[in-house]
Amino acid sequence: MQRILLKLSGEALAGEKRTGFDEETVRKVALQVRQLVDDGIQVGIVIGGGNFWRGRTSSSIDRTKADQIGMLATVMNCIYVSEIFRSVGMQTNILTPFECGSFTKLFSKDRANKYFAEGQVVFFAGGTGHPYFSTDTGVVLRAIEVEADVILLAKSIDGVYDDDPNKNPEARKYSEVSIDEVIARNLQVVDMTASILARDNRMPMWVFGLNEENSIVNTVKGTFSGTKVTV
Repeated sequence: MQRILLKLSGEALAGEKRTGFDEETVRKVALQVRQLVDDGIQVGIVIGGGNFWRGRTSSSIDRTKADQIGMLATVMNCIYVSEIFRSVGMQTNILTPFECGSFTKLFSKDRANKYFAEGQVVFFAGGTGHPYFSTDTGVVLRAIEVEADVILLAKSIDGVYDDDPNKNPEARKYSEVSIDEVIARNLQVVDMTASILARDNRMPMWVFGLNEENSIVNTVKGTFSGTKVTV
């Protein structure tokens, strides 16, 4: 495995507060990613914006505007997290699909590949740059564009279940499930647009719990207790 794209949920980075940031949680993520970078693995990161904004819960705001606020929330997240990464000794750059002045650089595959080759961690903020597409679609799109080997989905839940484990104690966790079954049963690993994009471009996804000890490193190095979504 040479290049991974790690998706972090904004809520997971907020810790128990569920909003804003929990610096200790982010630092633990940073130290794990540094281990991977030190081992020569190229790491890209996408972060959701749910710790700041969930525009779809408001009927008072136009959907396009709500999605634009969400895109900016992911930019804020990436700026914060990239600074924590820098504080533990990594080089980072943030790429967005729209201009953000001096805050970020404009995304291109060539630019991302240049940063990867330099050993930098590349943050992909701003989703696809368009409304009506989630960060799920953004992470799959970027993974395909930069030819990542796999998408790692670090969530507050430890894998893919056949039902909501918070509501059904009998819910069964998959160790492996095909993307076709995910789509057919609407298992919501990622949203439907992202699922179909992953299927059509044969992009595998591994789902695991962010809050498990050393879970990112363990997942990459083969000690995996989550769910592999196969293509």
